[in-house]
Amino acid sequence: TVTSSFASFIHAARPEHLSQTVRQRSKRMILDSIGVGLVGSTTRVFDIALRYCRELYSSVAVSSVYGKPGVKLSPTLAAFTNGVATHSMDFDDTWHPATHPSGAVLPALLAASQMLPPNTKPSGLDFLLAFNVGLEVQGRLMHFSIEAHDIPKR
Repeated sequence: TVTSSFASFIHAARPEHLSQTVRQRSKRMILDSIGVGLVGSTTRVFDIALRYCRELYSSVAVSSVYGKPGVKLSPTLAAFTNGVATHSMDFDDTWHPATHPSGAVLPALLAASQMLPPNTKPSGLDFLLAFNVGLEVQGRLMHFSIEAHDIPKR
């Protein structure tokens, strides 16, 4: 099945599978995505998303929000809010078919890593691996979607 194929790929992924080029480009994508997210945290749509998410109850408010020191949300709500920030100005990374991989993957990864106990935080290389696995899964899902093939090239 597709699900078992994804599970096998994810389970088999190892840091040593990341080439030096992939590591460098991933770091650049992460920095770019955080920068775009910080700029996006000044937009009206971000303010609306954050206001809405702050009204939702969560007993696990451990994840940071771009541009808002001291503000914590649940991992799910922080990932959503930071994803809105990253995509709000439409400057996030892209490739055809139209997908913005870092804006979806990085906020989820950052939020999830903040909920881990301190002694289990991922190393930098493990973080890069998780980021790349997320990009690969997102790219494969997009590649196999019917809608992706109807997006005109620009």
